[in-house]
Amino acid sequence: MSNAPYPLNRTAYLLVDPYNDFLSENGKVFPLIKPIAEQVGLLDNLRALDRAVRAQNIPVIIVPHHRWEHGDYEGWDHPTPTQCKIMHMHHFARGEWGGEWHPDFAPKDGDIVVQEHWGASGFANTDLDFRLKQKGITHVIIVGLLANTCIEATARYASELGYHVTLVRDATAAFRAEMMHAAHELNGPTFAHSIVTTQELIEALAQQE
Repeated sequence: MSNAPYPLNRTAYLLVDPYNDFLSENGKVFPLIKPIAEQVGLLDNLRALDRAVRAQNIPVIIVPHHRWEHGDYEGWDHPTPTQCKIMHMHHFARGEWGGEWHPDFAPKDGDIVVQEHWGASGFANTDLDFRLKQKGITHVIIVGLLANTCIEATARYASELGYHVTLVRDATAAFRAEMMHAAHELNGPTFAHSIVTTQELIEALAQQE
């Protein structure tokens, strides 16, 4: 699943949840993913991919989780376990350092920042599909956090909408190795068109020149 062609004028790079809380040393969530993030080289791989896709003029789409604000999720009929955790831990709080972009992955001029997603999918209740269609995108490369939650949910939704989906197994992380295994070895192959490493993707993109 590593030799898929990428039409550069119809491919977009979706970076999910590049917040300090996820990617920075003092983030609230980073300590939970740090062992796997370091094992796969997450930050260096995201930096390498950022350089590669920008060199090819592939659109960069930031797909952010909803930033917690006072009162969020309170009184909801059935918030998910993750939403309950965010409500109590104030992950990605708006106006706080943890809810700001990691400095290496902050949006640059020309990037698109779509509406924040409340659940796991970057498509549900946001403008992501609309923005991609307006640019004629048919292929999406999805990276960021977490492999078995927002990445998987966004990628599944993308495949349901008819996009060609690429997952990058070492440009994401999770809380446990079992979650990474499930995301890339068990679940991913049922919906993703391509599951590659960072190096394989960079080489595939270079071949499209």
